[in-house]
Amino acid sequence: MTFSIITLGCKVNSYESEYMREQFEEVGHKAVSLQEKPDVIVINTCSVTNQSDAKSRHMIRLAKKESKEAIIAVCGCSAENHREALLPLGIDILIGNKDKSHIVELVEEYAKKREKIARFYDMSKVPFEDMTLKSESNKTRAFVKIQDGCDNFCAYCIIPYMRGALRSKDIDVATREIAELVENGHSEIVLTGIHTGSYGRGKDYDLVDLIREISKLEGLKRVRISSIEVTELDDKFLDELKNNPKICDHLHIPLQTGSDEILQFMNRKYDTAYFSQKIEKIREIRPNISITTDLIVGFPHEKEANFEETVQFIKKIGFTKIHTFPFSLRNGTKAEKMKEYFVDELVKKKRVREILALSNELEKTYYEKFLNQTLDVIVETSEGLESRGHTSNYILVNFKGLAKSGQTVDVKITSLDGIIVNGEIEKVE
Repeated sequence: MTFSIITLGCKVNSYESEYMREQFEEVGHKAVSLQEKPDVIVINTCSVTNQSDAKSRHMIRLAKKESKEAIIAVCGCSAENHREALLPLGIDILIGNKDKSHIVELVEEYAKKREKIARFYDMSKVPFEDMTLKSESNKTRAFVKIQDGCDNFCAYCIIPYMRGALRSKDIDVATREIAELVENGHSEIVLTGIHTGSYGRGKDYDLVDLIREISKLEGLKRVRISSIEVTELDDKFLDELKNNPKICDHLHIPLQTGSDEILQFMNRKYDTAYFSQKIEKIREIRPNISITTDLIVGFPHEKEANFEETVQFIKKIGFTKIHTFPFSLRNGTKAEKMKEYFVDELVKKKRVREILALSNELEKTYYEKFLNQTLDVIVETSEGLESRGHTSNYILVNFKGLAKSGQTVDVKITSLDGIIVNGEIEKVE
């Protein structure tokens, strides 16, 4: 059979889709594009916002339209969240966030019996579903899912209900998986999860223990963390950041708002003073570190004064880049009870535009610091004398010179075109 996997949403979904791809290919099925009319289409959905749900439904309808005879399998958060609404869309296999590792078996069962399959579980009680990758399509950077679930229950977020309780991949299983990925040519590992910093909660190991263990791998050049909460940047982590050069010079730390009043309404577990103090400690250790963040604008109760507090706090911290989202109501969350305090849609759009402009300004300012400096870049794509790749501090650099994918090269940053960074090779490892 031929198959196609469509992935929406987070890096955890991307990892799970890579695993499903490997499982199909291991038993002889061939990956093709949607336009090639595959026999099986798997859609790994997202439900983090209303727009994510809309995209998920659109991709289901598109798959049905493009390949009328294909087996349609739908999984992920939108499937978990809207199972009753999705069933009438002509889906053959519908599962949530469990049993993705059994997708090939489910497809083969459907192909044999032609009876629709729908499987759902109490996500608060499911164990960690082990998936281990041997390789990834990106030969330089590999994402490894080490954790699932969340217990923060922020007022705006549906994901704890969709992904379930905190649970972690066994440290030995994770270490073996990463060792194999490194052996297969991946020199950078990105540790990812729904709540990555909680890795090992309830076990006798934690995220730092895993980082220390995999850092012993000779072929591993970089360890990157997809995202980590400011409350999880404890002294043990900061000490590792100080002493372990393999940890990337980049941390993604969600802020969500720079107003203490709105942080309380959001049910976040810190205030701006705490956040600021942690950033100061990080920059004492790594002065040039890139710190990126997530921000929600227009959360219920957010007045113009609250938004202005956020703008000023962003400038104070000096983030490199801000991933900005307008508040999107998720039914079943605490924010649903705040409807009388909702912010006008036009106001939200205006605030998003303002933050995006500020983000571009901050990104350019950060990049300018590295003009005429030489940074190590792991080559991701190379064609002739034109190559590109990321630095440790997650600057995407376009550069000239002979290089091969996977190589580490020293690149001198020569110019900026807005927020596009250009350079030239000085040395190849």
